[in-house]
Amino acid sequence: MYSDWMFILIIIAFIFSLWAQFRVKGTFNKWAKVENSTGMTGYDAARRMLDANGLHDVPIEPVPGALSDHYDPTKRVVRLSEPVYYERSISAVSVACHEVGHAIQHAEHYPMLVARHKMFPVVNIASGIAPFLLIAGFLFQAMNLVGLGIIFFSCAVAFQLVTLPVEFNASNRARQLMVQEGYIANDEERGVAKVLNAAALTYVAAALISLLELIRYIMIFTSNRD
Repeated sequence: MYSDWMFILIIIAFIFSLWAQFRVKGTFNKWAKVENSTGMTGYDAARRMLDANGLHDVPIEPVPGALSDHYDPTKRVVRLSEPVYYERSISAVSVACHEVGHAIQHAEHYPMLVARHKMFPVVNIASGIAPFLLIAGFLFQAMNLVGLGIIFFSCAVAFQLVTLPVEFNASNRARQLMVQEGYIANDEERGVAKVLNAAALTYVAAALISLLELIRYIMIFTSNRD
């Protein structure tokens, strides 16, 4: 009975995830049509924010695709999708400054980002092994394999949970610095908030689905052990 309810919750969380993805694309596209008052491109805003924080040696590179923006901590480079890199919209400067927020976190050794970097090698392996252990365990009724799969899957869930404060902190840094440095006008802060909040929802949805799946696996495992 509890397993059935948990499965329903996972389905609801999955629908929420689809809605979050739809919303982030819709919000980005809406504010991509609104030019910011300073006329800065995403690249301009990112470069100015990096330089203002002493990160003159961090390059910015354009990458193909939409919403493919990210900060690479291994090479210390900010990569912006072409629409963000070249355009002068509210969406472009919002996303660009968010990624710079990660570069600032890296430079300041933000604890949650440090933890995520340390977890990544283990999570990268664990997330690849966990599905096979769980499938094999349930298929052959081998609860020891299921238990091991749950442990490996827990690593991936922990990584997603640690990612949440990292993303929210980067967005908060971006919004504060954009206002302080005059990258946006006061009446444009609402648009920036909508873009960044919509993006944050996708991380919340992904973490929620993984957490519910983990709880469901644990419930099935304990019920079979009993």
